Amino acid sequence: MMIDKRLVGTVKESKKYIIANVLLQWVSLLANITMMATFAVLLQKIYTQTAVSKTYTITALIALGMIVIRFCCTTAASRMGYLSSKTVKRTLRELIYRKLLRLGTSYKEQVQTSEVVQLATEGIEQLETYFGAFLPQFFYAMLAPITLFVVLSFINLPSAIALLVCVPLIPISIAAVQTWAKKLLSKYWGQYTALGDTFLENLQGLTTLKIYQADEFKHQQMNQQAESFRKITMKVLTMQLNSITIMDLIAYGGAALGVILAATQFRANHVDLAGCLLIILLAADFFLPMRLLGSFFHIAMNGMAASDKIFRLLDLSEPEHKEHLVPDDCTIRCQDLSFGYEKDRQILHQVNMTFPKGSFTAIVGESGCGKSTMASILMGRNQGYTGTVTVGDTPLCEISEQSLMESFTYVSHQSYLFKGTVRENLQMGCPDGDDTMFWDALEKVNLAAFLRSEQGLDTPLNEKASNLSGGQCQRLALARALLHNSPVYIFDETTSNIDVESENDMMAQIYQLAKTKTVILISHRLANVVGADNIYVLEKGHICESGTHENLLKQNGAYSKLWATQQELENYTKGSTL
Repeated sequence: MMIDKRLVGTVKESKKYIIANVLLQWVSLLANITMMATFAVLLQKIYTQTAVSKTYTITALIALGMIVIRFCCTTAASRMGYLSSKTVKRTLRELIYRKLLRLGTSYKEQVQTSEVVQLATEGIEQLETYFGAFLPQFFYAMLAPITLFVVLSFINLPSAIALLVCVPLIPISIAAVQTWAKKLLSKYWGQYTALGDTFLENLQGLTTLKIYQADEFKHQQMNQQAESFRKITMKVLTMQLNSITIMDLIAYGGAALGVILAATQFRANHVDLAGCLLIILLAADFFLPMRLLGSFFHIAMNGMAASDKIFRLLDLSEPEHKEHLVPDDCTIRCQDLSFGYEKDRQILHQVNMTFPKGSFTAIVGESGCGKSTMASILMGRNQGYTGTVTVGDTPLCEISEQSLMESFTYVSHQSYLFKGTVRENLQMGCPDGDDTMFWDALEKVNLAAFLRSEQGLDTPLNEKASNLSGGQCQRLALARALLHNSPVYIFDETTSNIDVESENDMMAQIYQLAKTKTVILISHRLANVVGADNIYVLEKGHICESGTHENLLKQNGAYSKLWATQQELENYTKGSTL
């Protein structure tokens, strides 16, 4: 089907703009018919030498009037197309946004972020053409030949019938490639989103790939995916070129047939010169609307392929509504907790942890042992785990996401800072906060002096605060977290990849925060967790040790070995510096 009923029904507001667009094009067609008829009559009078000065004047006035009407109709039709596409973009993006809110932070378990981004941007841009151009042209392409047939049937019925009969050849050719095109474009979008997902994943993990010397492997993998995408793109372009060629042959062949029929009927004295000329002038208009529809067809099919994926996103199962709040006793307990991103590869194995209310607990271990996975589970982002996680006596899976976000503050090494001002970013942590509170938080993270030398709280930030250093970004993220003032804080490698001064300042604030809040610190640098009340050591997803820093050193186990290695490396680095 060339019309997706669910898609059109989803964006009901666009219907009035589509109808208005079609009517405006139809009025423009009537104006064109009037103008062509006027010219045909003028040429006949010139041929029969009956034209007078008044004839030229009337013809010129009519032509001018019809040109003005056509101009107004074309401009208004473009405006209707714009309003229709604007409605589509607003409606569908709002639906996607609200769906993601309902899915919650665990949406990534069902759909990749890169696919959501691609659908919400380019996918909907393709639908802009579908609603703004294809659908109006589709209905106009049905209406225009019928209108022309009615007009020309009064001039010469055989010519009108012949032209009308040839028009369906174009939609027949479109329908012939539709089934193949739908499968091909569905495959195209599948590979496109997969390539985007791989690119985003590799870009975000580029540092890790470099460290483990896996960048060359990923480079080759991306080259293979890019080559597959190139091949299917060429198939799509080949299909489009071939179908356009066929439609051109039908359209211009039909127009040529109209010329031949007009000449034949004129020679047989079945039509006068004016009628003959009018048939010739309007013959192409029988086919051009359908030909233009064909040029929109492939973009529309691409948009419909994207809409299939959009509706697949909108149809994802949503978690049940949760009404429980985070209890006052926010002690967190994990019992026999196991989790894996893939069924055959577990990340966490039978993990038992307790984070008492008001305690300072650290989770350490080598990269890939499951530390950040633990943080994601506690924040509700990963939900497909086995075992139990409770906050107080309430299972984590029964706590509403809003309550969880209000009570748990998560700060990572890549905390997102939005484009805007420093004040606007701080207001996300405390919407009702005043400038005094903001400056107090900035003083705590030693960022106030720098901002005072700039534009204060009105200092503009680029996307991701790219105009600040890494240390300044993390300081600002910590200030925002402090303003949130929640009972539980989770710091996930917050001090990674920043300068030593910023790291020391931030750790000082984290230790200060741990005096009044429940703090969970995930860190690769053991020097940062020395003062923790309890330290869990993860090794390949298992808890191999736990205890205070002093007790763990006495055990001479995994923690002691990591500590010795890091101390040796830091001492060597200091010696090299000296």
